[in-house]
Amino acid sequence: MRSADTDRGAPDETGQSVRERVYELRKLKETVRLGADPEATGRQHAKGKLTARERIGLLLDEGSFHEVEALRRHRATGFGLEAKRPHGDGVVTGWGTVHGRTVFVYAHDFRIFGGALGEAHAEKIHKLMDLAGAAGAPLVSLNDGAGARIQEGVTALAGYGGIFRRNTQQSGVIPQISVMLGPCAGGAAYSPALTDFVFMVRETAQMFITGPDVVQAVTGERISHNGLGGADVHASSSGVAAFAYDSEAECLEEVRFLLSLLPSNNRELPPRERGDDPADRPTGALLDLVPADANRSYDMRAVIEEIVDDGGFFEISPDWAANIVCALARLDGHVVGVVANQPSVLAGVLDIGASNKAARFVQFCDAFNIPLVTLVDVPGFLPGVDQEHGGIIRHGAKLLYAYCNATVPRIQLILRKAYGGAYIVMDSRSIGADLSLAWPANEIAVMGAEGAANVIFRREIAAADDPDAVRAQRIKEYRGELMHPYYAAERGLVDDVIDPADTRAALIRSLAMLRAKRAEMPLRKHGNPPV
Repeated sequence: MRSADTDRGAPDETGQSVRERVYELRKLKETVRLGADPEATGRQHAKGKLTARERIGLLLDEGSFHEVEALRRHRATGFGLEAKRPHGDGVVTGWGTVHGRTVFVYAHDFRIFGGALGEAHAEKIHKLMDLAGAAGAPLVSLNDGAGARIQEGVTALAGYGGIFRRNTQQSGVIPQISVMLGPCAGGAAYSPALTDFVFMVRETAQMFITGPDVVQAVTGERISHNGLGGADVHASSSGVAAFAYDSEAECLEEVRFLLSLLPSNNRELPPRERGDDPADRPTGALLDLVPADANRSYDMRAVIEEIVDDGGFFEISPDWAANIVCALARLDGHVVGVVANQPSVLAGVLDIGASNKAARFVQFCDAFNIPLVTLVDVPGFLPGVDQEHGGIIRHGAKLLYAYCNATVPRIQLILRKAYGGAYIVMDSRSIGADLSLAWPANEIAVMGAEGAANVIFRREIAAADDPDAVRAQRIKEYRGELMHPYYAAERGLVDDVIDPADTRAALIRSLAMLRAKRAEMPLRKHGNPPV
């Protein structure tokens, strides 16, 4: 009887032993890993960009990456492709861990066909997306590609279609994060737009449907790639990107941090991380942070810092629609989503941008079992022709729909003023908040006392010998009767009026009570939200 070692050493019909074949395999995989063209790697580095595998190495825990279909090659012929069939076909796919939890990742390899997508390239991504969905683990795409591979024609376009369909099917099932590290033009930009969060690196990453040359040819406008679709444009103007960073290393480290706050899928709760911040820590500093005068501004982020664990939170889209703050934070180690008006920007009013930003964030939190804490200090919706013609009714309804549709634990806290429709939209009890808390200085009304008195008593004021005195008296009466701090509590629309120093403890107690909340929605295929 021959030993296994003897069999491995014996040649096969080609004259090669198993050991020789294993040696060839190792050499091939090492060539694929390093890249067949060292000059292409040098060109990538000269642009200030890392290679696909270097990026994966920064994203994942060290040594955890397992590659899938590393030896895949395209089968296209013609237009020069038959002479160049590199292994991997311009995309690296696989899985690893981030903080010990499984994460799937694919990264375009710009050194091969400029990262352009062809049939084999797309099928590798399709396979990985299907694996991520089956495993119930987050998917991160590292984008640096030139779009569809022109030489492969419609099969490349069909490949993108398969990606878009999977992005949509897995939306709300597993977290999907897009990291833009190079160009992304045309239809390719729609995959990142379908994911939960888009990260971009300044100077090297751009996203647009039609590039600067097309824009100039059609409209006559001259603009640079970054001016048209750079990181700062999308992080502050369009809202397409949630984050913009100066370097790839910083960007990928922040992706890792975001993943640490998220559950792996919609069947799990976000991971709890116990800290040293006591649950009953007093928050008396809030009395000094928030002015009693409702017309004075302050930075809501300082309020959030005082309330959450160790003062830390991860703000979403900080540079876009800054009149509302959306952030992930922890309370007693549990992840919460915070939505808060920002009085230091546009007095904290709701407008088109703020409504869109908050609505998407509320939907994300609801999809992934993240409780919502809404901090309210809102004077109303922003008035103006531009807002009305821009569809503030439709866009404001998005936030209303998102809250009404959310089944996670929801707590509203009214700090100062909450006027008109904006009060309702900011997760009031009437649209389904589980608990509504308020500080003693709260003012909840259809509008401010001055405006209300001018409407209700306009004839009396106009006919008075001393209109200013009458107006002042009626304002005082209105405020005393309908806007005193306990009016809403007396009618059951606020559950408790609390000392600001007890805010953190009250929120943590309330969230603990709601942790086992179960809510059933009406049987339906899906709703029809305003878009």
